[in-house]
Amino acid sequence: MKTRREGNGSPPAPVRPRAAGREAGFTLIEVVVAFVLLTLVFSVGFEIFSSGLARAGALDERSRALEVARSRLADVGMEETLAEGTTQGEAQDPRYRWTTTVVRSQEGTDPQHPINSAYALFHVGVKVDWRGADGKDRSLALSTLELGPRPQ
Repeated sequence: MKTRREGNGSPPAPVRPRAAGREAGFTLIEVVVAFVLLTLVFSVGFEIFSSGLARAGALDERSRALEVARSRLADVGMEETLAEGTTQGEAQDPRYRWTTTVVRSQEGTDPQHPINSAYALFHVGVKVDWRGADGKDRSLALSTLELGPRPQ
C-alpha cells in the first residue's frame, strides 16, 4: 500500500486506490439490461418450443389421415368386387371422414384398337377430411390404379 506524507510532520496516511472506495457489484442499468436480455432469450425459446409442439400435432393428425386413406385404398376390391361408384364413411376416430371414388380408367386404351379382356383398369381415389386442432379444415387425397373385372 502506498503512503502519503503530510506537510505537518504527522505519520504518513495510507492512500486508497480509487476503485477501493466503491462497493463491488452491478449497477442498476447493468441489472436491467441483463433482465431484458434474459426475457428476450426466454420468449424466443418459448416461441420455438410452442411452434414445434403445434407442428408435431399437425403432423400427427396428417399421419392419422394418411393411415385412414391407405387403409381404405387397401380395402377397395377386397371385400366386394371392384365396381364404379362412391362410398363415404367415418374412421374409428370420428374426426376423420373418408370418401372413396372408383371410376373406370381410360388410361392405356386405344379406341381404334379395343382389347377384349375380362379385366378393366379402374382409378381408385380416397379423400380424407378432418378439422385440425387449429380449427381449420384439412384434407388428404390418395389415388391408385386397380385391375378389376370388366363391367358387363
